[in-house]
Amino acid sequence: MEEAVEDIVIAGAGLAGLATALGLHRKGVRCLVLESSPTLRASGFAFNTWTNAFRALDALGVGDKIREHHLLYERMIAFSAATGEAAAEVSLKIQGKSGPHEIRCVKRDFLLQTLANELPEGTIRYSSKLAAMEEDDGSVKTLHLADGSIIKAKVVIGCDGVNSVVAKWLGLPKPILSGRSATRGLAEYPAGHGFGPEILQFIGHGFRSGVLPCSDTSVYWNYTWYPSPADGDAEESVAKMRSHVVGKLRGAKIPAEALEVIERSEMSDVASSPLRFRSPLALVRGSISRGGVCVAGDALHPMTPELGQGGCAALEDGVVLARCLGEAFSHGHGHDEQDEGRRFTAALEKYAEARRWRSIQLITAAYVVGFIQQSNNAVIRFLRDKFLSRLLSKTLVAMADYDCGTL
Repeated sequence: MEEAVEDIVIAGAGLAGLATALGLHRKGVRCLVLESSPTLRASGFAFNTWTNAFRALDALGVGDKIREHHLLYERMIAFSAATGEAAAEVSLKIQGKSGPHEIRCVKRDFLLQTLANELPEGTIRYSSKLAAMEEDDGSVKTLHLADGSIIKAKVVIGCDGVNSVVAKWLGLPKPILSGRSATRGLAEYPAGHGFGPEILQFIGHGFRSGVLPCSDTSVYWNYTWYPSPADGDAEESVAKMRSHVVGKLRGAKIPAEALEVIERSEMSDVASSPLRFRSPLALVRGSISRGGVCVAGDALHPMTPELGQGGCAALEDGVVLARCLGEAFSHGHGHDEQDEGRRFTAALEKYAEARRWRSIQLITAAYVVGFIQQSNNAVIRFLRDKFLSRLLSKTLVAMADYDCGTL
């Protein structure tokens, strides 16, 4: 079979892959994005897009296109699921280190399509799953696709999720099961939903749930919990999963309008999955990059969702990675292969250095916040409801006060 040859190949057309591709395009560098699905995948429905993510989107030149269709939040309220009372209320109309904060819940399919529309035609190759890779010499990698085709690449960027082929090649250990699961959904209100521009969180009773309006007519919700044998086969079908979530929330002090959001979700608009994270120690010791290969997004830093930073960090990755590789390409391309290989390696090492500690910080903070929010321990529950909820809410805002820089 004939082999294709590419300078840069990105495995995965998720947030990290498309952000990196668009950043490279803005720098005048061509790349090929391999996507295993026949179309863009929008699993998860929506995600909280914090200040740091909008700085990355602005760097990529698409921030205003996202703002136009999504509500700007003014506050975040954390309720105790045990008492129904507000345990913390944090204003989001505040100044950060680099300017005002900005938080919106963005529909994932809209964001992915916006990024993809900015790319030159043919950049994304669909139904192209990376199955394996090997190193020919120090500067060229051979990529084997599931359909039998072969691609030679000088730079390979793994944005291929928690089960990343590229992360495995780099020697990074598999992500760890957290023991928790997450269910997410989207409800549409054609005539308007009536929620204000605010994040509503419900914490305690062994779960964490959130209701987040995306626009005037759509509301995203999430629910994370510790599965147990008593839950039976709840995750076997969407209908059972939704009934399980509603039943759990009805047993707590959750407002009727929040329950209605979940009940209103269409069958196709609910998804459930176990939560995984990469051990922070694995990133302290492990290889984020080697030679002309690196990882980004969930292939680098899978984390539990309490900070709402998984997708935001993926956008940061894309900007930093495009900046580092763009600088390497600007210093000459295609003349001396050995020199070129050294420059690409140095660029990816610079990227890895910039993203390692940021990733470790986010993974660790997300895990600790999740543990405190969902704990049923009497002492932790008391401290959470009386003192810690406000601190945890402020932690979410603080982690978003970060600027990945421009291209």
